[in-house]
This record gives sequence, C-alpha cells and structure tokens, in this order.
Amino acid sequence: MTTDVDLLVIGAGMAGIAAATKCASHGWNVVIVDSLPYGGTCALRGCDPKKILRRGAEVMEDARLMSGKGVNPGTMSINWQELMEHKHGFTQPIPATMEENLQSHGVQTLHGTATFTAPTRIDIAGASYGAAKILVATGAAPRPLGFPGTEHVIDSTDFLNLQRLPPRIVFVGGGFISFEFAHIAARVGSSTLILDRGARPLKNFDPDLVDLLIARGTDSGVIVQADTSITGVVRSDNGFHIHLNQGGKSSTIGADLVVHGAGRVPDLSRLNLEAGNVAYGPKGVQVAGHLQSTTNPAVYAAGDSADTPGMPLTPVAVFEAKVAASNMLKSTTTIPDYTAIPTTVFTIPELVRLGMLEKEAEANGLDIDVRYTDTSRWYSNYRIGETSGASKILIDKSTDQIVGAHLFGTGYAELANTISVAMKHSLTTRQLKSTTAIYPSVGSDLGSLL
Repeated sequence: MTTDVDLLVIGAGMAGIAAATKCASHGWNVVIVDSLPYGGTCALRGCDPKKILRRGAEVMEDARLMSGKGVNPGTMSINWQELMEHKHGFTQPIPATMEENLQSHGVQTLHGTATFTAPTRIDIAGASYGAAKILVATGAAPRPLGFPGTEHVIDSTDFLNLQRLPPRIVFVGGGFISFEFAHIAARVGSSTLILDRGARPLKNFDPDLVDLLIARGTDSGVIVQADTSITGVVRSDNGFHIHLNQGGKSSTIGADLVVHGAGRVPDLSRLNLEAGNVAYGPKGVQVAGHLQSTTNPAVYAAGDSADTPGMPLTPVAVFEAKVAASNMLKSTTTIPDYTAIPTTVFTIPELVRLGMLEKEAEANGLDIDVRYTDTSRWYSNYRIGETSGASKILIDKSTDQIVGAHLFGTGYAELANTISVAMKHSLTTRQLKSTTAIYPSVGSDLGSLL
C-alpha cells in the first residue's frame, strides 16, 4: 500500500523544516522524515552549540586581554562539564520543539531512513510513499578520510559532546571546523595543533587576513602546520601516534585526541538516488538554477545536499529551501539571489568574508580600490585590550560600491551585516559614510574603514 502526498521532504534540518512549513501553510499534504533528531546540524551539532562553547572561550580571552589593565584573571578557568551542560540546555529541547511546530502546521513527521524506490516513490521503514514533489535537504556529512586509522578520529558531533578536553588535541584539515574548535580548546587549556595538507588554510578567505589570524592564534596556543599529510593514526599506550608526511619527510607526533575538521560532503549515500533517476555528483544533487533536479522534475534539492553556487551555510540552505518551496507551489523557476552573503570563521577574534577576493575582482575585469586598514590600535580594540585587527574593503571605482569586504577583528561579524545590506542594495561608500552611527561602537568604525 502506498500513501500519496503532495510533498515529501527528506531531512528535518532548518532547510527541510522551512520548506515543509511553507508548503503546508498553503494547504499541501506534507510529510517530512529524518533518521536523526529533528533540528539538523546547525541547531544540534554545529553553529549554535559551537557558539555557546565559544562564549566560555571568549570570557577567558577577554579576561586575559585585560590582565594588567584593571582586571585580574587570577585562577579563572573553564569548567568544561558545566559549559557542556549549558550547551545541552539549549540543544536538548530542540527536536521535540521542532517536531511539535511542524505538526501544528499540519506536517506529518516521520523518523527513519528514506530511500527512493522509483522517481516519485520513497520507502520509509518499509512503508511506501508516493509524492508529487520531493525535496532533498539531507545536509552534509564528514568527508571520508583516506588514511589508515580513521576509526580513531572523532567528528564535530563527537567533539561537541565531549565530557572533558584532553591535554593534546590534533585537528585534521585547515577549514572552519578545525580553526573554530582549536580556538575554543586552546582557551580551555589544551595544546592544539591544526594539520593542513595544503599550502594555505582557509583558502576561501583573504590570505593577508588569514595570516593575521594564524599569528594571533599562535599567541593563544593554536599552532597551524601546513603542507602536512597524515599517513596513519595508531592507538598507543598514552593516546595516539599520528604518522605524518611533510615535504617528503616522515615523522610521528603524539596526541590524546584527533578531530576531523577536513570538510564535509553531501549526505546522499542512503537515498538510492539511482532508483529515483536523480543525477548527482561530488557536490550534491545536480539541479538547475531554480533548484529542480536536472533529471527528475518531481525532485528539488536545497542546502548542502544540492550542487548550487551557494555557500554551505545554514541561512543559505534556508533561503534556498524557501525558493524551492515557492517554485514548487507556483510552478515557477525563480533563481536564488546569492548576492552579498557574509560568511564567518568564529575564531577569537573572528574572520569574515563578503563578496569577492582581490584575485576574483581582477579576474572579472573590475578596476578596484583596495582599502586596507590596520585596526589593531583603534579605540574599539584598545578598549578591550585586543592588539590584532584589520580590514580590506574592495571598492569598484566606476560605481563607488563595495564588491568585497574582508574583516578580522572582535565584533566584526556584526559589522559585516551592515556591509551586506549595503552590497545587497547597491549603496555607495559615500552613502554609507553619510550615515551617523552610534559612538562608541564597533559599527561606528565602518565610516573610517571606507
């Protein structure tokens, strides 16, 4: 027996929930399913809980920076278990709350693994569902690691549930996850090492500001080792031996914990997409600009499970899902607008990117004015004892508009929101500088940065 529905959403993260709620509110018969608790990576295993743990690290760093300036950190320390309990206080209610909210909108909520058995038919725990439309919003999973001993490496989910942090932690890969977790762990008191097989970590961010971040991290105990490949991880009597290759030379280091921070890939392995005639590749389900499958018109995809130009960010996944839902509801072909979406590495301080890098602007033939500012001695940093900060704003000389903004400093993630609005709505730097901001605030720095 097959149950027929208007829309079946696979994946109950923020993207899937947004699409399911939108379509149900328009009277569609909607089913959503996930094999994991409802809420997705960001709310349960990523952005939100990570930022709660970061708060503890921020407090420690704030006190350290003000040492000798009227604040005595004394024997201040982080109680990791209590901080973890604080995190659980946020994450534990989420699955039930999300599911109840979906049900209040008329969405049927299911638990289990969804697999295609035909282009418009999905099997869930032995039950068959026929769907006029199907949205794949399964998110991403840790990228497979290609060295022996990967069973000894924990992923970001495991890290966010650790009851204690050991003295020596090695992070595999030079991306967001490694940097953010390493900056937290270092403030707790662990020795942290990031191993990156490439020549430069955080390749999608401005290289000059990445260098500043690495230098600042080194001062706080976060060491980055580039051009280094792991050839194996072996359990030892006192932790793990990590075998390395750097420039053709082999070496071995010890660690108490090895954490996977080498990126994520679309989580599609259990869907049996071949049976659904759904084309996919290493970057996810292959979709047209309006998020419809290129091979199965009944299927749409959004977020990390879709091969789109959008960055792997929760806000991007959500607005893609809303666009996909609107296209399904109205039979339209609207394409998401990815203009001026900011992305941040929440290290301490944070590193931010909006728009183009210098090399990208030049490749696009733009005549740009690069406005680089060292803000390390600015009042906003002096006030908190910080000694590192910088910005690089790229201005199109022909339009006086920002085409790229790169920021490294405390509070600059909030500053980026103002720049994003300006870029989205084509405001000129002259217009931005004409605005009177609250002073003293980090936001008031913007006029001077331009």
